[in-house]
Parts: sequence; C-alpha cells; structure tokens
Amino acid sequence: MRQNISVKAISLILFIFLGCSTDNFEQKLKSGDIIFQTSKSQQSKAIQLATHSKYSHMGIIYVENDNIMVYEAVQPVKLTPLHEWINRGEKKHFVVKRLKESKKYLTSENLMKMKSIGETFIGKNYDIYFEWSNEKIYCSELVWKIYKEAVGIEIGKLQSLREFDLENEIVKEIMAKRYGDTIPLDEKVISPAVMFQSDKLTTVVEK
Repeated sequence: MRQNISVKAISLILFIFLGCSTDNFEQKLKSGDIIFQTSKSQQSKAIQLATHSKYSHMGIIYVENDNIMVYEAVQPVKLTPLHEWINRGEKKHFVVKRLKESKKYLTSENLMKMKSIGETFIGKNYDIYFEWSNEKIYCSELVWKIYKEAVGIEIGKLQSLREFDLENEIVKEIMAKRYGDTIPLDEKVISPAVMFQSDKLTTVVEK
C-alpha cells in the first residue's frame, strides 16, 4: 500500500513541478490525419489575414511503426518528423483533425494509395504563386489533391483568389511582390482555413 501511494505521489509531483503529463497524444494519431499549425514563414501573416484564420500551414500524418512523420509542401515537398514539424510552428501549437468517416475511407488500401500519390510530389518545389498545377505545389493543395485522388473526397471547397480578403496592406505588399500588376484573381485555390473548417473533419488532438 505504501509503495502504491508513493508512486502516485511521485507522479503528482512530476506533473505539478515538471509539467509532465500522462496524456501521450501520439498514441491518438493515425495515418491520414491532417495536422494544422501557424507557420512562422514570411508569408504566413498574409495568409492569415487573407483567409481570416490563424492556421497557415498543414500536412498529412503518416504513422509507420514507431515513427510519426508529417508529409508537407515546404521547400521542397518532403516528410518531416512530427516533433520537428511541431517545433517549427508558432508557440508549438497545433491541431490534428481526422476524416469523420475514416473507418470507411481510410482503409489500408486507400492509405497505400495516398502514400503512392504523395510520392509523386516528393522533392517538388513549393509554389509561391498558388497555381493549380502539379509542377509546383503548396501545403493545402498537396493535402487536398492526395485526398481527392486517392479517396475521392474533397476536403473544403475550392475558391478563386478573388474570394479572399486582399485589402490589407500586408496582403497587398505580398501580392505585389509575387504578381506585380497582374494578379490571377480567377486562379483556383484551396486554403488551410477552408480545410480546417470542413464539416468532413473532426478534431482528435489540440495542443
């Protein structure tokens, strides 16, 4: 009895004074989960202002044995260890969402398709112009296309660039640097904000 009490007491002390937690969020993660964060990149603030969302970067989680990786479109498209990915985000805050009908759609066969399709983008350059092509690719476009091509599901509605809030001075400055006087307002775009708000997803972890 004394030993049991002692163990509990030690656990409580560690929790209070060292900030330890028995909640291991990694155990909740599954392949195909979608993870969101606020990037510290130069264009992040412009994305936040244009989409009215604090989330500006995202990727797909792949779990293999004891390794948890995030497949993401940065420069270049690559797999990044989960904790490295989390540490890059603002205040290390992140949210993981999952397809509500994941048991139906995220079968082992479909997950293999997702990985296979994802591999076709490995090493491709990040698309700073947000063009709807496969030559270069940006973060939300990568996730959207993998889900669409492998599972047949559209997570979030495609928009045109003109539907975003382009009036803020920070947004205008970025747009001018990228496009000059010819902004492709009718270009198809998918944003992290729209995907984050999709009613096809449910939150499984928020830190």
